[in-house]
Amino acid sequence: MSGAYPVLNVGSFGSADAMGSVGSTRTRGPWVRTFRGTPASVPDARRFVAELLAGCPARDVLMTCVSELCANAITHTASGDGGAFVVSVGYPRKGVARVAVTDEGSASVPAAGAPDLTAEGGRGLAMVAACTSRWGWAEAYPGRTVWAEACWPVGVPSQGRDRPRRRRSPAPAGDWTPSPAA
Repeated sequence: MSGAYPVLNVGSFGSADAMGSVGSTRTRGPWVRTFRGTPASVPDARRFVAELLAGCPARDVLMTCVSELCANAITHTASGDGGAFVVSVGYPRKGVARVAVTDEGSASVPAAGAPDLTAEGGRGLAMVAACTSRWGWAEAYPGRTVWAEACWPVGVPSQGRDRPRRRRSPAPAGDWTPSPAA
């Protein structure tokens, strides 16, 4: 990959190739890769996310988000002035996938206000906010990490399915009222 450094899995569940199925109950990742702060790195970052989120219901949304977050890092931070940015991908819990981009810092703070529809730009974070379950940012050395999460429904076992059902004895004939403990 042009502009990319090797994948680093900072999680405790194996390499990116051993990620397992999306339906797994344990968390996986994050898998991290550093990219040069150039526009040519954005498609490489998308491919990185696409490979790791293969089979994920939120794959397309998060690929779009990572494109925007990478473009913002290049355009609005020191990452675009000969620096680099870091992309991480993970499944923090069942039914949730997360992408994050860490840049090299700027004086501005990420904000997803109401976009000016007549302006050339400025709609990216509003789009990220609109199409993900949640997003945010945090200070990171030397810059900031901007992240987005997407959720999808997962099966929840119904109460009582985990243990075998007990057979109830038939109610006695006549007037019978169950006790409060029953």
